Amino acid sequence: MGTDTVRTPPADGAAELKSQQRGWYFYDWACSVYSTSVLTVFLGPYLTSVAESAADAGGYVHPLGIPVRAGSFFAYSVSLSVIVAVLVMPLVGAAADRTGRKKPLLAAAAYLGATATTAMFLLDGDRYLLGGALLIVANAAQSVAMMLYNSYLPQIAPPEQRDAVSSRGWAFGYAAGSLVLVANLVLYTGHDSFGVSESTAVRICLASAGLWWGAFALIPLTRLRDRRSAAREAALPGFRQLAATVRDMRRHPLTLAFLLAYLVYNDGIQTVISQASVYGSEELGLGQSTLIGAILLVQVLAVAGALTMGRLARIYGAKRTILGSLVAWTLTLAAGYFLPAGAPVWFFVLAAGIGLVLGGSQALSRSLFSHLVPPGKEAEYFSAYEMSDRGMSWLGPLLFGLTYQLTGSYRDAIISLVGFFVIGFALLARVPVRRAIEEAGNPVPDRI
Repeated sequence: MGTDTVRTPPADGAAELKSQQRGWYFYDWACSVYSTSVLTVFLGPYLTSVAESAADAGGYVHPLGIPVRAGSFFAYSVSLSVIVAVLVMPLVGAAADRTGRKKPLLAAAAYLGATATTAMFLLDGDRYLLGGALLIVANAAQSVAMMLYNSYLPQIAPPEQRDAVSSRGWAFGYAAGSLVLVANLVLYTGHDSFGVSESTAVRICLASAGLWWGAFALIPLTRLRDRRSAAREAALPGFRQLAATVRDMRRHPLTLAFLLAYLVYNDGIQTVISQASVYGSEELGLGQSTLIGAILLVQVLAVAGALTMGRLARIYGAKRTILGSLVAWTLTLAAGYFLPAGAPVWFFVLAAGIGLVLGGSQALSRSLFSHLVPPGKEAEYFSAYEMSDRGMSWLGPLLFGLTYQLTGSYRDAIISLVGFFVIGFALLARVPVRRAIEEAGNPVPDRI
């Protein structure tokens, strides 16, 4: 791929680019329901309860003969999913860049994840192993699909539009999450009136996220356009391809420095997202309807937060805006440690703080990274980027699970995540992003 072909959207015409951007937004609309309804709200507490029903007298389950505290099983499953993602994403990313055929690969990953999520309807009784397996498949597929989706951003938006386009994509996702969560809340709280049990209502909510994902994925798959490239060397298997990608990144040390900062602070963000409902239910003693309401508040405020932070980036630059969001994350998480049990109001206050910075910090990180990727390496580099996105990061959930296993306290587990934001801030502050963009071979926007 030549630089002109990849970095600046070519002569497709303004109308064609707008059409592709609108289609691109709808993949966030399609898949964010999985991240919200499944990963953030329902699956953590539900899979934990399924594991607890299968646990022995000491509170342990024994997958493959390994003793695991039932309360840590969900976090460990999330961690295991990143191992699968690490093996698959670099291989798929390199193949996408080599052939230019991103869309068939995006379709395969999206529908594998949607199918696994729909199959979560089968999680009843003590089928915790099935739940863990479906979570691993869905999370890994989501990670691969998002890597390919993100790699379209340089293709469909010129540099000066990236922050705005990326922010709108996140806003679409949070809007869909809000809409579906309202339906989930109606079904869950009124399950008796609908003639279904609480467990069945949860399983319907899980499966409906998979159906939503599969249905709306058709829109981006219809509108996005692939750009074929000349064949390059064959992609390598698993870790060898990852090692080859990292070696290539060493030729762009400032890009690698930003990615390291992102991997650290986004690890904290994604662990908070994936474990917040477990913290609320197990440590604070909050009911499922309260948790759904809090997550719904996060979704609604995240729409406004993503768009507002996109506007702030036009004034202060993406880097400064992200740094400000990391300060807010640190303060919010520290406050979460002191939340009193059985006090929904304070949990809603915490949710509001998270919502206002969540979408913007993610959207601006994505658009900023897109400027730092060398031409023709979009999918390959975004495979490394995506390893820490949407709950795929392994270190945060592992630390959360280990801290709980060692202390028996979810408060200690949640406060252990503060370091990710502090270290991430320090690493990002040291990255000279203008020079990084120039060294990657890309045009520098007026405000970055």
